[in-house]
Amino acid sequence: MVTLTILSTSDTHGFIFPTNYVKPRANMPFGLIRAATVLAKEQQSAPGPVITIDDGDFLAGSPLAYYVAQVQPHSDPLPLARIYNQIHYDAEILGNHEFDYGTDYLERALAASDRPVVNANILDSAGRPLFGQQYRIIERAGIKIAILGLTTRAVLQWKNHDNVNEEVHFHTAVSVAKELVPRLKKIADVVIVCYHGGFERNLKTGKIIESLSNGENEAYQLLSEVKGIDALITGHQHRKIATKVFNVPVTQPGYRGEAVGKIIINLEPSRDGGYIITDRGAHLIETKNAEFDRNVAIYSHQLDKKVDHWLAEPLAQIDGDLTFKSAQKARMNETAYTEFIQHVQMTTMGADISATSLFNNEGHGFENPITMRNIMTNYVYPDGLALELVTGQELKAALEKAATYFTLNLNDQIVVNPAFYSPKLRHYNYDMYEGINYRINVAKPVGHRIDKLLYKGKPVTDEQTFKLVLNRYRAGGGGHYDMFRADKIIAENKTPMSQLIADYLRAHSVIKATADHNFEVVNEPE
Repeated sequence: MVTLTILSTSDTHGFIFPTNYVKPRANMPFGLIRAATVLAKEQQSAPGPVITIDDGDFLAGSPLAYYVAQVQPHSDPLPLARIYNQIHYDAEILGNHEFDYGTDYLERALAASDRPVVNANILDSAGRPLFGQQYRIIERAGIKIAILGLTTRAVLQWKNHDNVNEEVHFHTAVSVAKELVPRLKKIADVVIVCYHGGFERNLKTGKIIESLSNGENEAYQLLSEVKGIDALITGHQHRKIATKVFNVPVTQPGYRGEAVGKIIINLEPSRDGGYIITDRGAHLIETKNAEFDRNVAIYSHQLDKKVDHWLAEPLAQIDGDLTFKSAQKARMNETAYTEFIQHVQMTTMGADISATSLFNNEGHGFENPITMRNIMTNYVYPDGLALELVTGQELKAALEKAATYFTLNLNDQIVVNPAFYSPKLRHYNYDMYEGINYRINVAKPVGHRIDKLLYKGKPVTDEQTFKLVLNRYRAGGGGHYDMFRADKIIAENKTPMSQLIADYLRAHSVIKATADHNFEVVNEPE
């Protein structure tokens, strides 16, 4: 018998050290520097051949990754790629956030990487993989192993923003797997499908857990319709999964290096000279107790010091308070921090109305003095702004969509809708608005919760038009906001919002904290 071990990371987002950067010198239970130690130990102790795969989203998503791409001279991805090169990977899958800084930056990053790119469904105009190759065949201990790489349709979100040019063609994960998996089964003993995407259905019941309209996650359909997959590695949703679906072992190792996926496949020689699978299982290995990997530490030490110095840069003083203690309360009652972000957006784009989010529960507003650390840990996405022309009817539809964030518990208390917690945290899909007055009444049915909507003191009519500023992700319909579309955009600013905030602060040395409390979230049964 031969035992094949398949190890994987995913969605590390450039979080090398165990910190979310909210406070300096944090020591949290994640980080590539810990995951590297787990991977090395598993590679050394495995009873047979080992395949190690990164399932994507390594190039953007942390202050360190932003610093490498946007702040340091020449926007050189080599320092980040060199850190990841300290880990032996057999394949790299493209994540959707690999495109955050454009295809040119991605091309340079992959050129500096030791990891072979496996990409079967993002193609150029000639139908060839935009980067890398469709699949890899590796032979170890006499076993032929095929690795097929697939990427979520969320990549299409960036085609509206010039991050991906119009010559790029995207095929669904399911359609490509249906074509290639049968072919790979004829030439390989084990077929590993690596999909930077997640599950659209409950893994036990098959019940739909998110909208299927944009096909962002196809893993359940992939396993139900494509025969011959021996192991499936997933990502994108930041979930921690180790199970079997349709008897296929599946892993998804969370994010920021908090876990390593491990799939074990036992094989016996077959009569035709190949191998047959006799058993297989899926596991997750938490990294929280792992020591720091020495090589990763050596290659990241100087970069970490530069990032920390940059994050500590003071930009402006505050007259008042721009902090908040509870993100949940801040989503129900406007804070001065939220109003400040809205003001920067409206000033930058000349908008009538602004929409923004608290993207996670880790940020807590701006301390005094405001530093780059405050900006990067509150506005965590490297996205720019778009100005969109919307009608009153579309505005109300967007507010109703945001209002689905809330529900009532058994005690009639307002709480977060579980759909925004599971299967993935989606706080970023709840928007707050400025420039209008409105009320969300959670006691009313979904779709009828906005029972007050005023612009300059007068009720908004369906026919009115407004210039609305929002981030480019949302402007393209991201988060299933179907009332927003790229063809409605009338102006864009592609400078990352974090930089726009920093520039505004440098031009205004004192920020006065104000909040007009233009919205409220209530439970008032009729």
